[in-house]
Amino acid sequence: MREARSQTATKRAAPSQDVGRFSVPITTIHKVEADGVQVFYRAAGEANAPVILLLHGFPTSSFMFRELIPRLASDYRVIAPDLPGFGFTEVPHERKYVYSFNQLALTIEAFTRAVKVDHYAIYVFDYGAPTGFRLAMVHPERVTAIVSQNGNAYEEGLGDAWDPIRKYWAAPTAENRDILHKSILTDGGTRWQYTHGVANPESIPPESYTLDAALLERPGNKEIQLDLFLDYASNVKLYPKFQEYLRKSQPPLLAIWGKNDPFFIPAGAEAYRKDIPDAEVQFLETGHFALETHVTYIAAAIRDFLGRKLPTHASA
Repeated sequence: MREARSQTATKRAAPSQDVGRFSVPITTIHKVEADGVQVFYRAAGEANAPVILLLHGFPTSSFMFRELIPRLASDYRVIAPDLPGFGFTEVPHERKYVYSFNQLALTIEAFTRAVKVDHYAIYVFDYGAPTGFRLAMVHPERVTAIVSQNGNAYEEGLGDAWDPIRKYWAAPTAENRDILHKSILTDGGTRWQYTHGVANPESIPPESYTLDAALLERPGNKEIQLDLFLDYASNVKLYPKFQEYLRKSQPPLLAIWGKNDPFFIPAGAEAYRKDIPDAEVQFLETGHFALETHVTYIAAAIRDFLGRKLPTHASA
């Protein structure tokens, strides 16, 4: 009987010998002070590995990368901050923070210094694109490659879903601001962004849009979002500068796009080839939040792309 128990214990312990073969990199969460802001971020991968900086969009946070991070972290140091006004980044009231895209970029630049990152590939999505391209314009030498997942830099990439916001740009009245408040900044509006253009909307994990909707309900947050809607016009004005950066620096670029996105339409992905002839463009049968339906494919595409374009980095 004693021998039988010993054999059983041995059998149960045996899998631990193979832990390394089946392990998944652990994603950790942190906060760091940058630009007077407590920036929340997720990170995984070896400290000395080449860096991928993941920049999220509206109305989400680094939570959108929860499935992507571990799929990249075996070869890369993956870092995903929450932008001010989003997720779990905290902006002290006394900071008197101005919610503009210029300021978001300044904060993320300060964040890269705080986490001691001076070279990185950037994954830009939605608001992450004008934030990331501002970083790249100022420090083009730091950007090793760009992955744009529905991250726009061309006017032809703006879909009809922008029409109410365009109206607000042209006439920033209280009435037009209220229209956006009631149409976009609602539980239904958030869920629609996740499910529109998806073959099976019920396949979208509800925790994604439910978390975003809950965080939008924090006191004062909707006013922050309305301020950023208005300031998005500054990004459109900068599109020519973004494009000049792309033409001059020719960073390796992969545009991987949910082709049914009502905000950033396929023409925005194709337009990258005007400035970077070698840009790689792929379309996926999904909507705006492509990671919710195609994370395995996108992760594989990124690994393949960076492996070919940055071979010395990928093997570092």
